[in-house]
Amino acid sequence: MNAPCSSCTDALSEAAPDTSRSAWLAVGSIAVGTFAMVTTEFLPIGLLTDIGAGLQISDGTAGLMVTMPGVLAAFAGPALIVASGRLDRRTVMVTLTAMLVASNLLAAFAPNFATMLVARLLLGLCIGGFWTFAPSAATQLVASGSQARAMSLVLAGVSAATVLGVPAGALVGTLAGWRAAFGLTGALAAVVLAIQVWLLPAMPPARAIRPRDLLTPLTRRMAQVGLLAVLFLVAGHFAAYTYLKPLLQQVFGLDANGVTTLLLAYGAVGFFGTFVGGTLVARSVRAAALLAAVLLAAALLLSTVVGGGFLAGAAVVVTWGIAFGMIPVALTGWMMEAVPDAPEAGQALLVSGFQVAIASGALLGGLVVDGWGISSAMPLSGGLVLVAAVVVGGLGRAPRRAALAASAERS
Repeated sequence: MNAPCSSCTDALSEAAPDTSRSAWLAVGSIAVGTFAMVTTEFLPIGLLTDIGAGLQISDGTAGLMVTMPGVLAAFAGPALIVASGRLDRRTVMVTLTAMLVASNLLAAFAPNFATMLVARLLLGLCIGGFWTFAPSAATQLVASGSQARAMSLVLAGVSAATVLGVPAGALVGTLAGWRAAFGLTGALAAVVLAIQVWLLPAMPPARAIRPRDLLTPLTRRMAQVGLLAVLFLVAGHFAAYTYLKPLLQQVFGLDANGVTTLLLAYGAVGFFGTFVGGTLVARSVRAAALLAAVLLAAALLLSTVVGGGFLAGAAVVVTWGIAFGMIPVALTGWMMEAVPDAPEAGQALLVSGFQVAIASGALLGGLVVDGWGISSAMPLSGGLVLVAAVVVGGLGRAPRRAALAASAERS
């Protein structure tokens, strides 16, 4: 998961373009490209056991396909936004989409695990770059009055990939094999590339981002608490989520059809969780983040005690899906509230925090799974998420009290 910035007005070009049909098609190409990128990032989760068997590696080793892109993306996002300077964003977006096509095709035809890791490292650059450039590029394509709508379209692509990419990939993998899933995603990215080459206009940035701009959120108490919560919450989630398919197979005893059904259910309830999270964030970002953490911890810990069978697995997956559907919305809202005067810097660090947590969670989960089995990863993950709940529930109160005190002093 990764979450893009909510406001990119500093990156707008001096002359706002017309909000024409071609402009909205270009925005749509960025949204679909982001969908393809996030789907590619999480595709191995729904295909983990299949890829492991095909490349003759263990489930724990296969988890590196999730870990390695996250490690690289954590550094790629902030580094690319500084290194790109005033480079035309059209060139940047087309290059990133071309890299996404190459990553998927290389994975689809990978003869061994080393080649697969090269493909996933290439994806890591795409992830960091897309999260950094896609939101501002979308807003540059339309007039100022339509920027919020353009941003919403890109966010819809991200949300759709987050909650549908894994089950869709699992379905394609079940029907045609895991290589076909990567091939299909690569074909989608190739269509996006052709549209972007055709429709994306020149998009020079208004100014270059300086390295010191990225340090602003680290000076804010609420942002510090949010980043700490991200590390525990997202790491706990991915330490278990990376191995969701083998969990359903080995612990709950489900066959391929049962696993695919529950992965699809996860996607459906994830949409619901996203809307619930959005409603709660409008009222209280702390309440939204705390509820998401508590629900996720409950799902992870219950998976160790509810027994086997489809109904038990469904209860865990539904709770889990709702919780994680809320998380990106809640954490994005948290950073927006924490750093309202520097939203790009806040989101850049949030993306890095997400990727570090994804990588470390998947790596930690892999070590535990290889050493003690799938069941042992669940209480570990639940414990990490509970720590995040304590951070949000305890430390998260301080900024609000400080803000109220400051408000009282001003009055």
